[in-house]
Amino acid sequence: MRMGSAGSSGREERLPSGAEEQLSGGDQTLELTGRHLKRLPGPVCALGSLQKLYISGTGLRELPEEIEGLRELRILALDFNKLEEVPEALCRLPRLTRLYLGSNRLFGLPAEFAQLQTLRCLWIENNYLYHFPRALLQMPALQSLQMGDNRLRALPGSLPRMTGLRGLWLYGNRFEEFPQPLLRMAQLHILDLDRNKIIDFPDLAHLKGLRLFSYDHNPVKAPPCVADTVTLVGDGAQELMEAREERLQSLREQEEQDEQEENGSEAMQGTLRNDSSLLEDAEGSFSALECSPEET
Repeated sequence: MRMGSAGSSGREERLPSGAEEQLSGGDQTLELTGRHLKRLPGPVCALGSLQKLYISGTGLRELPEEIEGLRELRILALDFNKLEEVPEALCRLPRLTRLYLGSNRLFGLPAEFAQLQTLRCLWIENNYLYHFPRALLQMPALQSLQMGDNRLRALPGSLPRMTGLRGLWLYGNRFEEFPQPLLRMAQLHILDLDRNKIIDFPDLAHLKGLRLFSYDHNPVKAPPCVADTVTLVGDGAQELMEAREERLQSLREQEEQDEQEENGSEAMQGTLRNDSSLLEDAEGSFSALECSPEET
């Protein structure tokens, strides 16, 4: 299996060493992580049936327009590179579900990014995002959004449009107040606001979908108020959850006791009913003996 194209020097461009062996097994996965690549080789973009491409930590500064040729690509890992922008061509991958862009040099996302309507997981942590990318608000099917270690200070009021979002990681940003749009994100399962500058949290007990909330390394004086089903991570969380478990255990024991007493009461009533029936039967038999023809 040889794939190549003519480069600018006139020499035939080939797949990186070892790539053909990876693909020869039938697994449509190409692992180039850690290779020193000045640019993504053209033949890689010609692999139309490729489904997973890992090119993390290769030193890439840009991506070729030809990357849109990877029409079957599901997973693309571009983290730990030197990308300063996401090319429009990448936004035309019709089947992409997971995209890893963490630890690059990105200041934003292009408007065309919203074309990635099949995307379910986006990791864009450790970049230079000062504002929440507006393109993401047009991606209601996105489920997991990792935006830790950026420069965010606020979230857009229209964030609840992202109705599919289940996990949101915002640790290591610059929030000084709890972002109010999050109060209308009842579908969230995981929320991470670790390492910000939030001094107070509102009541979050109404967020019934929440299962894990991390607020560690914020200057708060007390754990936030959340539903009993939420696991907390932060200062004072352990003590609060232990006290909560004791309270819930006491409630469970009381419910069990009430149920046992109710079952005992029902059993007693059943016994009384049976005794009453036996008494009635005995009285009926006695009456019948009194009127027996053999005794008259």
